[in-house]
Amino acid sequence: MSAVSLRLPDDVSSRLQHLAEATGRSKTFYMIEAIRDHLDDLEDLYLSEQRLLDARAGQSEAVPLEPLLRRYGV
Repeated sequence: MSAVSLRLPDDVSSRLQHLAEATGRSKTFYMIEAIRDHLDDLEDLYLSEQRLLDARAGQSEAVPLEPLLRRYGV
C-alpha cells in the first residue's frame, strides 16, 4: 500500500474525526472508502464522455433503447 499526504479543510477533518470516533473505525478507512467511491464515479463519467465523443465523431454506433430492452426481456 502506498502512503499519501493529504491536507483537509478543518471542517472536513473535524467531521472525519467525529465519524471515526463514533464508529471505532480509522480516519484512513473512511478516506479510502470515499476515494474509492468517487473514483468509481469519475471513471464512469470519463467513460461516458469518451463514448459520447466517439458517437459524435462517428466512431461508434448507438443502439436504440427499445430493441435493447426487448432483447434482454426488460
